[in-house]
Amino acid sequence: MSRDVREVGGAWRRFQRHSFPQPSPDLARYAARYWVVSWDYPEPYRQLIVPYPNVHLTFQDGRATITGVSSGHQVRVLSGRGGVFGVAFRPGCFRPFLRAPVSSITDRSIDAREVFGPALPEAPDVPAVERLLREHAPEPDPKAEQAADVVALIAAKPEITRVDALAAELGTSVRQLQRLFAEYVGIGPKWVIRRYRLHEVTERMATGAELDWAALAAELGYADQAHLVRDFKALFGETPTRYAARY
Repeated sequence: MSRDVREVGGAWRRFQRHSFPQPSPDLARYAARYWVVSWDYPEPYRQLIVPYPNVHLTFQDGRATITGVSSGHQVRVLSGRGGVFGVAFRPGCFRPFLRAPVSSITDRSIDAREVFGPALPEAPDVPAVERLLREHAPEPDPKAEQAADVVALIAAKPEITRVDALAAELGTSVRQLQRLFAEYVGIGPKWVIRRYRLHEVTERMATGAELDWAALAAELGYADQAHLVRDFKALFGETPTRYAARY
């Protein structure tokens, strides 16, 4: 950790404000949610960001950026006063805007003007951003909806722990799923399954209950506890016990 950056447990609660406006019904097929964050930190703060399979459009400091799905965690340093307005697109549903495989922007960011042109909101808020999305709204894409439905199924069914089991449930092949996810989600189905199963871990830690890690690893499809801890650390940047102590 850099000497001029401090990691403070719970600081994001004390020094940040969050709101999550819901998209209008006509845009809900594309946007999962909007998110608005402002902060005022007396000292620099390291914020851990753990990804989900969403593409984001963000407005900050006069710039608009599109960020693809990140395959691993990121740490951003917040200092002083600032804020950001974001759009989290439904998994699979940014592909019609991008008009290219979503995997082409995985682990990278691009200038939003590459997709939405130069006329971007100068003062982004919900009405301004929704006007932008409506102006560029693409034709409905059945495969985008299909991809979104598959990700929703993974999130809803903790018993899905392998790609072959997911393919069998959907009546498709592993290869077809991999192609769909590369084109529309931006990251593979194995990663998405792992991400939502690790979400189960954080949800259970949040209850404060003592966990049987070996039993939990088996339940979530891991060969043993060591594999679970390894995957957790790869995605979150720290072990489950360290994460629980800080958050």
